[in-house]
Amino acid sequence: MSEWTDIIQAATVHDPISGAINTPIQLSSTFDQPSFDQFGEYDYARSGNPTREAGEQAIATLEHGKYGYLFSTGMAAISSVLFTLSAGDHLVVSQHVYGGTFRVLEEILPRWGITHDFVDFADESAIEAAIKPETKALYIETPSNPILHITDIKAVVAIAKAHGLLTIADNTFMSPFLQKPLDLGVDIVVHSATKFLAGHSDILAGAVVVNDQQLADKIYFIQNAVGATLGVLDTWLLLRGIKTLGVRMSHAAHSAQEIAEHLAQHPKIVNVLYPGLATHPGHDVHLAQAKNGGAVLSFDVGSEANARRLVSALKIPAFSVSLGAVESIISYPPKMSHAELNQTELDKTGISPGLLRFSVGLEDVADLISDLDAGLATI
Repeated sequence: MSEWTDIIQAATVHDPISGAINTPIQLSSTFDQPSFDQFGEYDYARSGNPTREAGEQAIATLEHGKYGYLFSTGMAAISSVLFTLSAGDHLVVSQHVYGGTFRVLEEILPRWGITHDFVDFADESAIEAAIKPETKALYIETPSNPILHITDIKAVVAIAKAHGLLTIADNTFMSPFLQKPLDLGVDIVVHSATKFLAGHSDILAGAVVVNDQQLADKIYFIQNAVGATLGVLDTWLLLRGIKTLGVRMSHAAHSAQEIAEHLAQHPKIVNVLYPGLATHPGHDVHLAQAKNGGAVLSFDVGSEANARRLVSALKIPAFSVSLGAVESIISYPPKMSHAELNQTELDKTGISPGLLRFSVGLEDVADLISDLDAGLATI
């Protein structure tokens, strides 16, 4: 079946009892057991719930994985994966990662003796050089937030396998509709499902997908032990959002390509970062592992003052954190997604004072371009 059909099939789990075509919402924290010596599949909702299980099976199917797990937020999902490590373990991490991931790596894991090194993942020799005897995994985010840095997934997987390491990939920006890291050899895929998977700025959610049973057992143990699971109402909304993933991503990515090409020619723009542009570093690598450039781009207007003027002048996009919604969202990474980083860290990761991130929604692309042009005219 085509991927468009797979999306609808995965997210539309019929109720075998009533025949309802939407997944039932099982609002129960606990479950009656058949007998003193015989327990059923579910006992306590933190450990498992039929509604959440339907959502977990759906995200696993979309990522071509065997085991899926849903969490209360994207950071709960990422943190739970990192919590499978132990004191003395080491990670090699792309220096271009989301600010929340940076915060966990820098301020929480070191308290437990889990260390890391940040490396430019476009430089394979630098990755090799950063690997230590205690290294356990390589952490990929591609395209990265917010500068759309591209990592060659197959190349990093090859390095990991040569050293007996795991690979973890944050696939939030592409969604499983546009990119499937497990198919490229990655061991663990993580998502902020709040973004494109849910797609409507109405829930927080995180997802983890793996193929290996031992990894699955470790992640489920953390999920159950820590308890940062996705609630059943939010799981239902996530399933509803996933049903339109294909059409949303296709429309938004097409618009993003047009907007990026337009801004690349605009005299007020210093730089445009978008994997769909032939000038983007890693463009060829990206299109070899993803369907298109995605629905997020970033552009530099030269200074924070210019960014302030543009944001104030725009009429259509919301000025907000987050991304991946039906409405366009523009954000200022130095004060939003990457506020955790100091100026030196921002400079090192390529987040300039004039950088704005634009998550393209489902509005008419001509309207979005007209709005951007009007705003840029104020600079």
